[in-house]
Amino acid sequence: MKPLPNLSVNTCCSRTPQTGNRKVTPGQVALALLGLILWYLIYRQLLPFSHFASYTLFGLSEGSHLGDAVQFFIYDAPKVMMLLTLIVFIIGMIRSFFTQERTRRYLAGKRESAGNVMAALLGIVTPFCSCSAVPLFLGFVQAGIPLGVTFSFLIAAPMVNEIALILLYGLLGWKVAVIYLTSGLLIAIISGWIIGRLELEHWIEEWVQEMRTAEALIIEEKLSWSDRITRGKDAVREVIGKVWLYVLAGIAVGAFIHGYIPEDFMAKVMGKDTWWSVPAAVLVGIPMYSNAAGIVPVVEALLGKGAALGTVLAFMMSVIALSLPEMVILRKVLKPRLIAVFITVVGSGILFTGYLFNILF
Repeated sequence: MKPLPNLSVNTCCSRTPQTGNRKVTPGQVALALLGLILWYLIYRQLLPFSHFASYTLFGLSEGSHLGDAVQFFIYDAPKVMMLLTLIVFIIGMIRSFFTQERTRRYLAGKRESAGNVMAALLGIVTPFCSCSAVPLFLGFVQAGIPLGVTFSFLIAAPMVNEIALILLYGLLGWKVAVIYLTSGLLIAIISGWIIGRLELEHWIEEWVQEMRTAEALIIEEKLSWSDRITRGKDAVREVIGKVWLYVLAGIAVGAFIHGYIPEDFMAKVMGKDTWWSVPAAVLVGIPMYSNAAGIVPVVEALLGKGAALGTVLAFMMSVIALSLPEMVILRKVLKPRLIAVFITVVGSGILFTGYLFNILF
């Protein structure tokens, strides 16, 4: 199989002003360490505070439906927001090393099978949201990256992102996080490889295919560590500003499930012995619109009430990777038949993952 063409230069040029050589001062380092210590001390007190606020301050009965729901919300809301803030800040700095332009250059020149693996891995750390699906797709097409490799990236980037992984680790432990990471990467790699084997480039919109003849010059900015810290702060303001409402809504749903839904009910509806629970979870998840930060608290509550791991993971993956809004956005560049193939292939992978983990766990 021929290697992919490398990026070259033509008339389309993207420039970014270069930054100065600002250095991090010792005072800034000391302030950051103090902030981390304060963050840790507050985080450790969230659970006892939630019990005090729910059962002493508000006078709710411990073990009651309302009391358990309120305690869940008071504990999870600051916990998730604190984790999210720290994660986004650190990842914002890391992502300054992995721009979208650099990602395209890494993938160009790679053979397709290796490209699927690298695209899925790069999807974990590369900035991505549903609104950037079209620009990313156009950039990959312009770079001459095969369709299957592009889809491996588009699947992995929203589904196996670092926020989902670290929140899963913080709320549910490392085993669930590793299971989610492994299954998500496999779905992205295999789905992209299958789509590549089908050779469906003719189902891309014509105006997008014409972009393969255009090439771009990318002049990247040089960032100091002070600039990267600023990128981290900017990421916190941007991401938290966009997702806080979804996070609180997800925690509220999780609190309702935790307080009011009986364990035997969830075990019957989403248990491993219910054969239709996995496809039902996928069908319910696709029309929903949420992000990883908003859906993880719901996952936490479902698992706590006895839902099967495979069913819950299938639900989470369908919400993040096959959301209806993203399909609407991708319609700008893909014909309906290719979108249908994408949903079928990825959906089949999610179903297989759900059934597999229901059998294994």
